[in-house]
Amino acid sequence: MKERDVEAIVLVSGGMDSLVAAAIAAKKHKQLALLHMNYGQRTEARELKSFTEIADFYKVPVQRRLVVDTTFLKQIGGSSLTDMSIDVTKYKGESKEIPSSYVPFRNTHIIAIAVSWAEVIGAKKIYIGAVHEDSSGYPDCRPSYYQAMNNLIREGTPKGDIEVITPIISLSKKEIVQKALELKAPIEFSYSCYERNDKACGICDSCALRLRGFELAGITDPIEYVTRPLYGKKES
Repeated sequence: MKERDVEAIVLVSGGMDSLVAAAIAAKKHKQLALLHMNYGQRTEARELKSFTEIADFYKVPVQRRLVVDTTFLKQIGGSSLTDMSIDVTKYKGESKEIPSSYVPFRNTHIIAIAVSWAEVIGAKKIYIGAVHEDSSGYPDCRPSYYQAMNNLIREGTPKGDIEVITPIISLSKKEIVQKALELKAPIEFSYSCYERNDKACGICDSCALRLRGFELAGITDPIEYVTRPLYGKKES
């Protein structure tokens, strides 16, 4: 069977990275299934709105949209995204410290759910918009993590033929913006802020990295921000 005829699941948070992963998958596969996770995060409602708009844009049938509830991650806590008593990390430039927005082992939970769904619907590829080169340094965004995950999937599934694909893992945010434009992905539907549901704050780690990417690409981010500091000029 040709790769284009194989159904693919895309993990879509609603952010720009997952949008571009979906755009890449849409070019390679005729059939997409989209998976979204609500885990009690601050911007849960806004992210779900973006997921729905992205799914509509790519004409994904309702029966191929799965929204899962993993609010136990909020009960576990340990992240500023799920614990309102922890401040969301503000961008301070390049850092090797893992920010407060890291949700402990989150990607493993959503990938495990995706693998279960893939077994049922016959999907062989699972796309995730993980970024390592120009990200906040989350441990579950490292290439070695996905190598280990794919080894686990091969061992833990009946046929061992399901694979996690990380098409943008080595790209910078600038390159991700450029890829979005190249693929005509609906950037205006994506939302990356960790702090607010109404409009992006512009100062959290995620907003800063996104804004810097747009600056360095010479493009204006089409979504609305409370404030738009200049990040790219300082580090280009």
